[in-house]
Amino acid sequence: MKLPYAEPFRIKMTEEIHQSTRAEREQWLKEAHYNLFNLKSSQVFIDLLTDSGTGAMSDKQWAAMMTGDESYAGSKSFEQLQETVHKITGYTYLLPTHQGRAAENVLFSVLVKEGNIIPGNSHFDTTKGHIEFRKAHAVDCTVDEAFDIDNLYPFKGNIDLDKLEQVYQTYPKEKIPFCLVTITCNSSGGQPVSMENIRQVKELSDRYEIPIIFDAARFAENAYFIKTREKGQENRTIKEIAKEVFSYGIGMTMSSKKDGLVNIGGFIALKDEHLYREASNFTIIFEGFITYGGMAGRDMAALAVGLDEATEFGYLESRISQVEYLGHQMMELGIPVQQPIGGHAVFIDALRFLPKIKRQEYPAQTLANEIYKEAGIRCVEIGTLLADRDPKTRENRYPKLELVRLAIPRKTYTQNHMDYIAAAVKNVFDRRSAIEKGYQIVWEPNILRHFTVKLEEI
Repeated sequence: MKLPYAEPFRIKMTEEIHQSTRAEREQWLKEAHYNLFNLKSSQVFIDLLTDSGTGAMSDKQWAAMMTGDESYAGSKSFEQLQETVHKITGYTYLLPTHQGRAAENVLFSVLVKEGNIIPGNSHFDTTKGHIEFRKAHAVDCTVDEAFDIDNLYPFKGNIDLDKLEQVYQTYPKEKIPFCLVTITCNSSGGQPVSMENIRQVKELSDRYEIPIIFDAARFAENAYFIKTREKGQENRTIKEIAKEVFSYGIGMTMSSKKDGLVNIGGFIALKDEHLYREASNFTIIFEGFITYGGMAGRDMAALAVGLDEATEFGYLESRISQVEYLGHQMMELGIPVQQPIGGHAVFIDALRFLPKIKRQEYPAQTLANEIYKEAGIRCVEIGTLLADRDPKTRENRYPKLELVRLAIPRKTYTQNHMDYIAAAVKNVFDRRSAIEKGYQIVWEPNILRHFTVKLEEI
């Protein structure tokens, strides 16, 4: 009999969470203007809003925090982090930042100019925000398979080479500072990019003299999928796969709150000294000195350990198996989800789940709110609200997929929690025919509206 996966850790401390009544949740949601970001954590039973910085750290990480060197310049903790990053990525130059979007802000301040074109695979919200804030344009070149949730294509994060070459042929290379490869691709459902595709993107980009930058927040999960799904990769270690992936780029941005297994932090890692020097100036302006960049020494020490632990197969098998378990539970209950199940989250197809809700009434947000009202589970809309408005026309952009993301924090919830989530979503699914109206916006900011938008029921 094949043994099921078991977590390669045991629980040492627990945290109490409050299970509220439906009446309480409905009132709290109304007070939050129907935006789940505005809820207090004490009003949430199971929090699947994000897997960013919400996981549990290991005993070795907590121990490392006690050895953190808080020197302003040249701390031992920075040296430890630099050594670990170099070992995993091969990149020589390191700039710590306080989180991933800060890394984007620093690097894009050097590379992205007004009118630039940034091709890639489904840029995520802050990435697109930083590009459009600079009056540049993000062009999605993701393969078409990504937008068919029933298609079992194993690498739905892949870049379509024909789409990418069309961009390269349409615009002069001076307008395209880099191609951005997001691993895994969050917006397409936490879907991985294959090693073969990365190699092909590198070969094509070299012909047009366009460098590659990685958005590497979930690079370890991507390497796990390469190892388990791609022929010829099965006997390689996660660290070997990751290092080859990064060899095809000139640098990366990292939200360490994902595959760094820490609660805060990020960094930029680069091959090129000149680019490092230019980015260093913006690090000092926006973040802090170049050897801490917005991170405490103790956090860099924990991150150095976390990166090493996150690139071990045993941890990744446990982490991704838990996500797959929830996804398969949903599928058995008839709930439409993006397949195959992604690395960090289960993504529900809100259009198929709530066919009566018009796109302009935000069906994914409607579904996310219904799940919260049902069971105190907070998840997040990956749909029209997140897609934001067109910078020129100010009209809603309607993405091909209207998803609700249930992001699973690392080493945080048990299998019983997964069963609870699946049952709660099934309860909403059973009463879906009675959900006929969504929401309308009463206030929104000019950019990245989904974080702070205020809504009202229609």
